[in-house]
Amino acid sequence: MAQNIAVIRGDGIGPEIVEQALLVLNRVAERFGHEFTYTDVDMGGNAIDKWGDPLPQEMLQRCLDSDSVLLGAVGGPKWNDVPGPMRPEKGLLRLRAGMGVYSNNRPAKIWPQLASASPLKQEIVDKGIDFLIVRELIGGIYFGKHETVTENGEKVAIDELRYSEEEIRRIGRIGFETARKRGKRLCSVEKSNVLDSSRLWKKVMHELAAEYPDVALSDMLVDNCAMQIVRDPSQFDVIVTENMFGDILSDEASMITGSIGMIPSSSLGQTSRGLYEPIHGSAPDIAGKDVANPIGTILAAAMMLRYSFDMEKEADAIESAVSQVLDAGYRTRDILPADPTGCTLVGCQEMGRRIIENL
Repeated sequence: MAQNIAVIRGDGIGPEIVEQALLVLNRVAERFGHEFTYTDVDMGGNAIDKWGDPLPQEMLQRCLDSDSVLLGAVGGPKWNDVPGPMRPEKGLLRLRAGMGVYSNNRPAKIWPQLASASPLKQEIVDKGIDFLIVRELIGGIYFGKHETVTENGEKVAIDELRYSEEEIRRIGRIGFETARKRGKRLCSVEKSNVLDSSRLWKKVMHELAAEYPDVALSDMLVDNCAMQIVRDPSQFDVIVTENMFGDILSDEASMITGSIGMIPSSSLGQTSRGLYEPIHGSAPDIAGKDVANPIGTILAAAMMLRYSFDMEKEADAIESAVSQVLDAGYRTRDILPADPTGCTLVGCQEMGRRIIENL
């Protein structure tokens, strides 16, 4: 049976890295006897230029009609001055809400071949970096009411942060279930010493803990968590947190693994249809120069095969091919060590080709 994949190439380096991921998927289809069909979707800055809308309804419907969505990256300085509701990132928020994908899962795992690229001290890296951040994706301050009003003759900006018990409960269950499949340790991150929303978050998480006696639950304030991720990341197994905190912490976590270009993410809801993307941005400064790292997008495609299509051996094959290419010393610019002895610098297309050769 054919799998229909909605493809959002996006802005900046998005088209380049997505193209390499599609070539990898084509090789997987050839090797394992599958059929993947692709439906192009305009979203972000290119959609603004073409349609005057960062995500037209027709484009959203194409995603809803697909089996899953593969996204490159959106945004760039070209669209910095468009009105807030029309910014490229609004298309992404609307896509997540429209698809009902409320759980974003971002691994923070260091590839042994890139251990020297981590900015952390070697003794910290040697203790191990292998945890996963479960981020609530369609609630919180990003989806609350936003307005700018005039008070006492000056403008005042207001952003609303709200969470319901059910929103917390459903993402909390994802956190517990994920921890149950890993090391059975879950750290709930909030700011309960200041925020009412965080106090509710903590209350619901502890209520859920009774249903998961095999999972050890701990609480941590978000500022402390940001510090602990760089002090001793080995202490974490699964972190579950709200939208904005997860956005910030997951970017921090990605950098301690050596490069933001290596990290994929999945966003899932109640169905198997998911949204898969690398966690980095559109990097317009290097767009079109064939220097972008496509591995995060290729690994996102592997996550799609595993979590949406139940193609475990196919996902394993992609990850193994990536590992073999790294073993052989091939590096894009972002993961090239200061001492490049034994490494070969390659561009985006060449990295994709090397991975395909090992599939």
